Amino acid sequence: MYQDTAKLLAWQKSHEFALMIYKITQDFPKEELYGLTSQIRRAAVSVPSNIVEGRARGYGAETKRFYMIARASLEEARYQVLLARDLGYVCEDVYMKAILIADEAGRLLSGMIKRL
Repeated sequence: MYQDTAKLLAWQKSHEFALMIYKITQDFPKEELYGLTSQIRRAAVSVPSNIVEGRARGYGAETKRFYMIARASLEEARYQVLLARDLGYVCEDVYMKAILIADEAGRLLSGMIKRL
């Protein structure tokens, strides 16, 4: 099942976003380890994780619910990247790249939700 899910563009983009979040949070201040660093990583990992879980449930209302949770986690992480930028932890270029990836993942997820 996982191998099929990994072929989904929404999963690929959300995985790319999660990897990016892990890279950028490596440079966050150490005092943020149990704060913003942990929170943004959990939100970012939740996106592809919920796509995998939803896909494993088959196709129907339960699958749609997991995809919607994935989309909500993506929005949570988008805000946290904005917060990190405003706190000076992320430069504008990195922020914009992360948002572009998140936007694409969000569009793909929304399309999957509409199809269910």
